[in-house]
Amino acid sequence: MIPKAIKTERLELIPSAPEISRARADDRDALSRFLGGARVPETWPPELYDQDAHEWTANYLAAHPDAAGWVLWYLVLRAESSADGVRTAVGICGFKGEPGRDGTVEIGYGVLAEFRRGGYASEAVRALIGRAFSHPEVTRVIAESYPELAASIRVMEKNGLRFIGDGSEERVVRYELTRADWERRARPAS
Repeated sequence: MIPKAIKTERLELIPSAPEISRARADDRDALSRFLGGARVPETWPPELYDQDAHEWTANYLAAHPDAAGWVLWYLVLRAESSADGVRTAVGICGFKGEPGRDGTVEIGYGVLAEFRRGGYASEAVRALIGRAFSHPEVTRVIAESYPELAASIRVMEKNGLRFIGDGSEERVVRYELTRADWERRARPAS
């Protein structure tokens, strides 16, 4: 079952579905139709969201039809938050599949260059972390980045993820947020 879109302060996060995952990653017309007519900039797709990543999503959804909320979400800037009043695709965010046996999910994100430094990645990551921890089996959220990608690391840190060491590949670093830390952050100060 495909989950409902998530609305944040300025964004609408729309989960990927099999029909869009069968199109090419750079098929802006198909994506616009899927996103209800949202404008898809000529610079689509975001950096690092290449055809291989798009095909991984399609294959994962084909093998796990009930896992739509555990893969790719499209970030659409809502019309009322846009300078020109037009709904616009600004990036992607998502998980690398369903929670593992230990309750871990890995999150990733990418925003088109012309929309960076607007806080959209942080806003989307915050929403998806909340969605992840709404599932009792999720015990932690991890994310990886290259150490030189300071903006990516800021997104993780703004959302409470802390550095834990080397990542899954050479030169990659890993950050995590445990359920206990997330719950502490979510509690109002007394």
